[in-house]
Amino acid sequence: MTADRNHVRSDGGIDAIDPPPMDVIDEVTLKPETLAQNAPRLETVIQLLNHPALARVYVYVCYWGPVAPPEIMEALDLSKSTTYEYVDRLVDLGLVDCDDSTRPQQLTADPIIIVEQYGPIVITPTVLHALALQEIDEDVEYFMDRYGLGKLIAALRGAGLHFAGKTTQRMVATDIDVRETEAMMIIYALKPALAVGREHDPYFEYLFPDAHEEMDLPDLDEVAGAPSHSPDPDR
Repeated sequence: MTADRNHVRSDGGIDAIDPPPMDVIDEVTLKPETLAQNAPRLETVIQLLNHPALARVYVYVCYWGPVAPPEIMEALDLSKSTTYEYVDRLVDLGLVDCDDSTRPQQLTADPIIIVEQYGPIVITPTVLHALALQEIDEDVEYFMDRYGLGKLIAALRGAGLHFAGKTTQRMVATDIDVRETEAMMIIYALKPALAVGREHDPYFEYLFPDAHEEMDLPDLDEVAGAPSHSPDPDR
Protein backbone atom coordinates (compact mmCIF):
# COMPACT_ATOMS: atom_id res chain seq x y z
CA MET A 1 0.00 0.00 0.00
CA THR A 2 1.34 3.42 -0.89
CA ALA A 3 0.89 5.96 1.86
CA ASP A 4 -0.44 9.36 0.96
CA ARG A 5 -0.04 11.96 3.69
CA ASN A 6 -2.71 14.15 2.14
CA HIS A 7 -5.30 11.67 3.35
CA VAL A 8 -4.30 11.88 7.02
CA ARG A 9 -7.24 13.79 8.38
CA SER A 10 -7.19 16.19 11.30
CA ASP A 11 -10.43 14.91 12.83
CA GLY A 12 -9.00 11.48 13.55
CA GLY A 13 -11.55 9.75 11.36
CA ILE A 14 -14.59 10.23 13.59
CA ASP A 15 -16.93 11.53 10.90
CA ALA A 16 -18.46 9.16 8.38
CA ILE A 17 -16.93 9.27 4.93
CA ASP A 18 -17.93 8.16 1.51
CA PRO A 19 -16.75 4.78 0.29
CA PRO A 20 -13.76 4.72 -2.07
CA PRO A 21 -14.52 5.17 -5.75
CA MET A 22 -15.07 1.94 -7.61
CA ASP A 23 -12.25 2.67 -10.03
CA VAL A 24 -9.70 1.93 -7.29
CA ILE A 25 -11.05 -1.62 -7.16
CA ASP A 26 -9.98 -3.65 -10.15
CA GLU A 27 -9.02 -7.17 -11.11
CA VAL A 28 -5.42 -6.60 -10.03
CA THR A 29 -6.23 -5.47 -6.49
CA LEU A 30 -8.79 -8.28 -6.15
CA LYS A 31 -6.53 -11.05 -7.42
CA PRO A 32 -6.48 -13.83 -4.81
CA GLU A 33 -2.67 -13.82 -4.71
CA THR A 34 -2.64 -10.07 -4.02
CA LEU A 35 -5.12 -10.43 -1.18
CA ALA A 36 -3.14 -13.36 0.18
CA GLN A 37 0.08 -11.34 0.13
CA ASN A 38 -1.51 -8.56 2.15
CA ALA A 39 -3.23 -10.88 4.63
CA PRO A 40 -0.24 -11.63 6.90
CA ARG A 41 0.53 -7.93 7.40
CA LEU A 42 -3.05 -7.23 8.38
CA GLU A 43 -3.19 -10.24 10.68
CA THR A 44 -0.03 -9.25 12.52
CA VAL A 45 -1.34 -5.75 13.18
CA ILE A 46 -4.64 -7.20 14.41
CA GLN A 47 -2.67 -9.35 16.85
CA LEU A 48 -1.04 -6.23 18.29
CA LEU A 49 -4.27 -4.25 18.41
CA ASN A 50 -6.02 -7.09 20.23
CA HIS A 51 -3.18 -7.68 22.70
CA PRO A 52 -1.88 -4.43 24.20
CA ALA A 53 0.59 -6.27 26.43
CA LEU A 54 2.11 -7.84 23.32
CA ALA A 55 2.13 -4.46 21.58
CA ARG A 56 3.99 -3.02 24.56
CA VAL A 57 6.85 -5.50 24.11
CA TYR A 58 6.92 -4.92 20.35
CA VAL A 59 7.13 -1.15 20.76
CA TYR A 60 9.94 -1.47 23.30
CA VAL A 61 12.01 -3.67 20.99
CA CYS A 62 11.19 -1.44 18.02
CA TYR A 63 12.29 1.74 19.80
CA TRP A 64 15.17 0.52 21.94
CA GLY A 65 16.57 -2.52 20.10
CA PRO A 66 18.80 -4.31 19.81
CA VAL A 67 17.84 -5.46 23.28
CA ALA A 68 18.08 -8.74 25.16
CA PRO A 69 15.10 -10.41 26.85
CA PRO A 70 16.44 -9.63 30.36
CA GLU A 71 16.41 -5.93 29.47
CA ILE A 72 12.76 -6.23 28.46
CA MET A 73 11.94 -8.04 31.68
CA GLU A 74 13.48 -5.29 33.78
CA ALA A 75 12.21 -2.31 31.77
CA LEU A 76 8.62 -3.53 31.50
CA ASP A 77 8.50 -5.35 34.84
CA LEU A 78 7.53 -8.69 33.30
CA SER A 79 8.21 -12.20 34.49
CA LYS A 80 10.74 -14.31 32.63
CA SER A 81 8.11 -16.71 31.34
CA THR A 82 5.84 -13.90 30.11
CA THR A 83 8.73 -12.12 28.43
CA TYR A 84 9.83 -15.16 26.48
CA GLU A 85 6.23 -16.04 25.62
CA TYR A 86 5.70 -12.60 24.11
CA VAL A 87 9.06 -12.59 22.36
CA ASP A 88 8.35 -15.99 20.81
CA ARG A 89 4.94 -14.81 19.60
CA LEU A 90 6.42 -11.67 18.07
CA VAL A 91 9.13 -13.71 16.34
CA ASP A 92 6.51 -16.13 15.00
CA LEU A 93 4.50 -13.17 13.68
CA GLY A 94 7.57 -11.86 11.89
CA LEU A 95 7.54 -8.64 13.89
CA VAL A 96 10.74 -9.27 15.84
CA ASP A 97 14.07 -10.62 14.60
CA CYS A 98 16.15 -12.70 16.98
CA ASP A 99 19.95 -12.92 16.69
CA ASP A 100 20.95 -16.18 18.36
CA SER A 101 24.64 -15.74 17.53
CA THR A 102 25.14 -13.73 20.73
CA ARG A 103 24.47 -14.49 24.37
CA PRO A 104 22.10 -13.26 25.47
CA GLN A 105 20.22 -13.20 22.19
CA GLN A 106 19.58 -9.76 20.72
CA LEU A 107 16.17 -8.67 19.50
CA THR A 108 15.33 -6.04 16.90
CA ALA A 109 12.10 -4.97 15.23
CA ASP A 110 11.35 -2.83 12.22
CA PRO A 111 8.64 -0.19 12.60
CA ILE A 112 5.40 -0.95 10.82
CA ILE A 113 2.93 1.42 9.24
CA ILE A 114 -0.52 1.02 7.76
CA VAL A 115 -2.14 4.04 6.14
CA GLU A 116 -5.53 3.43 4.58
CA GLN A 117 -6.10 6.44 2.40
CA TYR A 118 -9.86 6.05 2.30
CA GLY A 119 -10.23 4.99 5.98
CA PRO A 120 -8.80 7.25 7.26
CA ILE A 121 -6.78 4.83 9.40
CA VAL A 122 -3.18 5.32 10.46
CA ILE A 123 -1.34 2.69 12.50
CA THR A 124 2.28 3.39 13.46
CA PRO A 125 4.44 2.49 16.48
CA THR A 126 3.18 5.63 18.22
CA VAL A 127 -0.40 4.37 17.93
CA LEU A 128 0.64 0.96 19.25
CA HIS A 129 2.46 2.65 22.13
CA ALA A 130 -0.69 4.62 23.00
CA LEU A 131 -2.68 1.37 22.94
CA ALA A 132 -0.10 -0.38 25.13
CA LEU A 133 -0.20 2.35 27.77
CA GLN A 134 -3.43 0.85 29.08
CA GLU A 135 -1.29 -1.90 30.61
CA ILE A 136 0.28 0.60 33.02
CA ASP A 137 -1.96 3.68 32.99
CA GLU A 138 -5.44 3.59 34.52
CA ASP A 139 -6.58 6.65 32.59
CA VAL A 140 -5.77 5.06 29.23
CA GLU A 141 -7.37 1.80 30.39
CA TYR A 142 -10.54 3.67 31.36
CA PHE A 143 -10.66 5.50 28.04
CA MET A 144 -10.14 2.29 26.05
CA ASP A 145 -12.83 0.47 28.02
CA ARG A 146 -15.29 3.30 27.52
CA TYR A 147 -14.55 4.36 23.94
CA GLY A 148 -12.35 1.81 22.17
CA LEU A 149 -9.31 1.99 19.93
CA GLY A 150 -10.77 4.18 17.18
CA LYS A 151 -11.49 7.04 19.52
CA LEU A 152 -8.15 6.53 21.28
CA ILE A 153 -6.41 7.17 17.95
CA ALA A 154 -8.57 10.27 17.49
CA ALA A 155 -7.59 11.38 21.00
CA LEU A 156 -3.92 10.80 20.18
CA ARG A 157 -4.25 13.05 17.16
CA GLY A 158 -6.08 15.63 19.26
CA ALA A 159 -3.42 15.46 21.97
CA GLY A 160 -0.67 16.09 19.44
CA LEU A 161 -2.50 19.11 18.05
CA HIS A 162 -3.05 20.39 21.59
CA PHE A 163 0.63 20.19 22.49
CA ALA A 164 1.39 21.96 19.22
CA GLY A 165 -0.84 24.83 20.31
CA LYS A 166 -3.34 24.24 17.52
CA THR A 167 -6.34 23.27 19.63
CA THR A 168 -7.66 23.44 23.19
CA GLN A 169 -8.75 20.64 25.49
CA ARG A 170 -12.35 21.79 25.06
CA MET A 171 -12.00 21.64 21.28
CA VAL A 172 -10.55 18.14 21.47
CA ALA A 173 -13.47 17.06 23.65
CA THR A 174 -15.93 18.43 21.10
CA ASP A 175 -14.07 16.96 18.14
CA ILE A 176 -14.00 13.41 19.52
CA ASP A 177 -17.32 13.67 21.43
CA VAL A 178 -16.15 13.03 25.00
CA ARG A 179 -16.53 15.00 28.22
CA GLU A 180 -14.05 17.82 28.71
CA THR A 181 -12.65 16.15 31.83
CA GLU A 182 -12.07 12.98 29.84
CA ALA A 183 -10.35 14.89 27.08
CA MET A 184 -8.01 16.54 29.58
CA MET A 185 -7.29 13.18 31.19
CA ILE A 186 -6.46 11.34 27.98
CA ILE A 187 -4.46 14.20 26.46
CA TYR A 188 -1.99 14.11 29.33
CA ALA A 189 -2.05 10.33 29.63
CA LEU A 190 -0.93 10.07 25.98
CA LYS A 191 1.90 12.55 26.38
CA PRO A 192 4.56 9.81 26.89
CA ALA A 193 3.58 8.09 23.64
CA LEU A 194 3.92 11.37 21.78
CA ALA A 195 7.26 12.28 23.37
CA VAL A 196 8.87 8.91 22.70
CA GLY A 197 7.22 8.56 19.30
CA ARG A 198 8.52 11.88 18.04
CA GLU A 199 12.06 10.71 18.79
CA HIS A 200 11.85 7.08 17.68
CA ASP A 201 8.86 6.51 15.38
CA PRO A 202 10.05 7.08 11.78
CA TYR A 203 6.41 7.39 10.73
CA PHE A 204 5.44 9.96 13.36
CA GLU A 205 5.01 12.59 10.67
CA TYR A 206 2.27 10.53 9.05
CA LEU A 207 0.14 11.14 12.14
CA PHE A 208 1.11 14.79 12.46
CA PRO A 209 2.18 16.20 9.07
CA ASP A 210 1.08 19.64 10.23
CA ALA A 211 2.29 19.62 13.84
CA HIS A 212 5.18 17.23 14.48
CA GLU A 213 7.80 19.99 14.74
CA GLU A 214 5.69 22.28 16.92
CA MET A 215 4.75 20.07 19.87
CA ASP A 216 5.86 21.15 23.32
CA LEU A 217 6.81 17.76 24.74
CA PRO A 218 9.20 16.69 27.51
CA ASP A 219 12.67 15.30 26.88
CA LEU A 220 12.86 11.52 27.06
CA ASP A 221 14.69 11.56 30.38
CA GLU A 222 11.60 13.23 31.83
CA VAL A 223 9.22 10.56 30.52
CA ALA A 224 8.39 7.88 33.08
CA GLY A 225 9.41 4.43 31.94
CA ALA A 226 11.40 5.57 28.90
CA PRO A 227 15.13 4.86 28.78
CA SER A 228 17.13 8.06 28.65
CA HIS A 229 19.08 6.72 25.68
CA SER A 230 19.01 3.82 23.29
CA PRO A 231 21.15 0.80 24.25
CA ASP A 232 22.77 1.06 20.82
CA PRO A 233 24.55 4.43 20.41
CA ASP A 234 24.28 4.18 16.63
CA ARG A 235 20.47 4.14 16.72
